[in-house]
Amino acid sequence: MRRPLDLRHVISPSLRDLIELANTHDFDRVTEQVRNLHGCTSPINLHGFTVTTDPTTKEVVRSYRSEDEPTGRLLTTCGNRRASRCPACSRVYAADTYHLIKAGLSGGKNVAETVRDHPRAFVTLTAPSFGPVHNRPTTGTGKPRPCACGETHAEDASELGTPLDPATYDYTGAVLWNAHAGQLWARFTTYLRRALAEHLGMTQKALNSAMRLSFAKVAEYQKRGLVHFHAVIRFDGPDGHATPPPPWATFDALSAAVGLAVKRARLTVESDAVGERVIAWGRRFKVDPITALGDGELTDARVAEYTDAKVAGYVAKYATKNAEGAGTVDRTLMCRPCSGRGYVRGPDGFHDRCADCDGTGQAEPIKALPIQQHVRQMIRTAWDLGHLPEFAHLKLWKWAHMLGFRGHFSTKSRAYSTTLGALRDVRRAWRLAQADAARARAGLPTTDETTLVTASSWTYLSSGYRPGEELLAAQVRHDIAHAERSKSEGDPWL
Repeated sequence: MRRPLDLRHVISPSLRDLIELANTHDFDRVTEQVRNLHGCTSPINLHGFTVTTDPTTKEVVRSYRSEDEPTGRLLTTCGNRRASRCPACSRVYAADTYHLIKAGLSGGKNVAETVRDHPRAFVTLTAPSFGPVHNRPTTGTGKPRPCACGETHAEDASELGTPLDPATYDYTGAVLWNAHAGQLWARFTTYLRRALAEHLGMTQKALNSAMRLSFAKVAEYQKRGLVHFHAVIRFDGPDGHATPPPPWATFDALSAAVGLAVKRARLTVESDAVGERVIAWGRRFKVDPITALGDGELTDARVAEYTDAKVAGYVAKYATKNAEGAGTVDRTLMCRPCSGRGYVRGPDGFHDRCADCDGTGQAEPIKALPIQQHVRQMIRTAWDLGHLPEFAHLKLWKWAHMLGFRGHFSTKSRAYSTTLGALRDVRRAWRLAQADAARARAGLPTTDETTLVTASSWTYLSSGYRPGEELLAAQVRHDIAHAERSKSEGDPWL
């Protein structure tokens, strides 16, 4: 019988918990579970079982119960795409996005390789100006010029993107533009098809029967707190990527259609409090051809050549970003018990002040956030607009930390390429193949996965590690970082 541990002399709760884990009946399995998460910062804790049987022979092929684990639960990765929340899972998401974008440019992943011969463009759409801001203009040769304030700012200057005159900056317009940016993109894709048909002198019906427009886009925050979009747009034949587009579907036609759609796509927002606002794209936009295959990194808009790998890497990088690039926080400011309203319904049916936020509706006071005044004002504006009746459907108080932006960071048209779900299915099939190979090496019979039946039941328990497991996870992250550094720089002792 194992003697109970006396850990009263151990001050650190994490170390005390690690000692307890080390004294479980299978500490190797504890470390294996943590190691298999590959450094995930907030794993999902599950309780349940799964049983896979052969319906013909009624034989149990494999089974698993979380109760058999030393800690009584199963740990699985959180899958968060945001690098600020989970760098490990965001790397997987970025890799999947890279392959998704690259497959649509050069083929592979069930996409025809002839797609690389289709007209393709890298399009950048920006927000309009809501007031002059501190910036870092350059000459045609890339040499920095003085800002309108008279100074030449450094690349990492904190004032970049902030208004020259905060009192006259249109914060309301900026937040409303962010809030409707997703709708404006949808309107743009509609007008792009119309503009293309007009430019080619044909009806939309004839255009749709002769070719198809496929795209993938990602949103990126500028330093001034407004989003802009990078998109890959491709011409396909009527049956998608497997068929070539007509000869008259050229890059020049696409470039002209983008220019028309940028001018015509707009939304009108009406409000008694802020008046009528027109949501439209900014005057600056870029349409660049993607003409080459190759590796490399796209780091600047002044590159000489856009390759499939450069564009895919650029899109994948921003697919894992959030609004923290604009200097804001990466968490909602809405008080969850009252859903940001500042009150809860009491047992008598009347509204009672929320005790968690003291009636403010904020999980943490906006004025206490460690952010710049420009970002704070955008958050405050989004919060105030969200409580106007005409903007209640936007739920801006929920997205105030995103400076009003409510859309998806990365989206694609249905026929562009493969899907993230398909890429995950491939990984799952690979893991099952590895498990079958292990069964074969152990002399166990292999079975046809297509004929098996799986029954499972899982319950969510919590998120995160035990204190002792967090120490093990920190060691895993250190080992991963060291391996990556050694791969790029070489071992320090060599």
